[in-house]
Amino acid sequence: MLKKYLEIKPEVKKALDEGRPVVALESTIISHGMPYPRNVETALRVEEIIRENGAIPATIAILKGKLKVGLTEEEIEYLGKAENVIKTSRRDIPFIVARKQDGATTVASTMIIAALAGIKVFTTGGIGGVHRGAETSFDISADLQELANTNVAVVCAGAKSILDIGLTLEYLETMGVPVVGFGTEEMPAFYTRRSGFNVDYRVDDPQELALAIKSKWDLGLNGGVVVANPIPEEYAMDYDIINKSIEDALKEAEEKGIKGKETTPFLLAKVKDITKGESLDANIQLVYNNARLGAKLAVELAQLR
Repeated sequence: MLKKYLEIKPEVKKALDEGRPVVALESTIISHGMPYPRNVETALRVEEIIRENGAIPATIAILKGKLKVGLTEEEIEYLGKAENVIKTSRRDIPFIVARKQDGATTVASTMIIAALAGIKVFTTGGIGGVHRGAETSFDISADLQELANTNVAVVCAGAKSILDIGLTLEYLETMGVPVVGFGTEEMPAFYTRRSGFNVDYRVDDPQELALAIKSKWDLGLNGGVVVANPIPEEYAMDYDIINKSIEDALKEAEEKGIKGKETTPFLLAKVKDITKGESLDANIQLVYNNARLGAKLAVELAQLR
């Protein structure tokens, strides 16, 4: 039945069948995260980085209603240019499939499709979370619920700076999702290495990380793991400048009545404008950094099987 919906690229299928390391990648960053052509250039470079570090990349999207695990260069180019690609979370998947539409996958939907294909590691920019002001708006990303239920390790640069990171960590704790700092005891905040909040565990070695993740799933402790990997020091942005930019962007979003899944793209675009494009450069570098770690983690997990 699953074959009716799922289309796995032959290279990815062969690697999975042979127990070799595969890393899932989202497609929202291509369709909604960056302008063309940098979105396509970044997506292709991320795939190269994963290969350079010993794993097979599997960019995930929905094209003409098919759940695609592994895209061709032409398909990535299409996603980078197309204007009617739907930002797709868990609730959207059945409708996009039924209507044979195109969907760019978020963290939540990428995790779902990766798990259906048997992929255990996924790298992204930053996870979604509890939005600032959620105590009245109840605006909480579906990413967090997916992390509570789906057995995929998510390598990210922490939670996006536009979120309430303290409440995001509280939610993850309630759901039993471990938040692991790679080489850090502080939760990174996407563009910056600082947030003021501690992670649950610090790990400095991909092998130790793989052992802990395998132990979790071997023991039947279902759900994901957040691997918080700070942006490299040389590309990190000033903590105070970023926070001021976010506060200004949030105020404008509120004035314009922007809510729900439109909030994050709007805020990231505004922060890019306010920081004169520096935030886009930082975004690209942190994605590259996460791809390196994700590939190394996938290699270590594959060796433990």
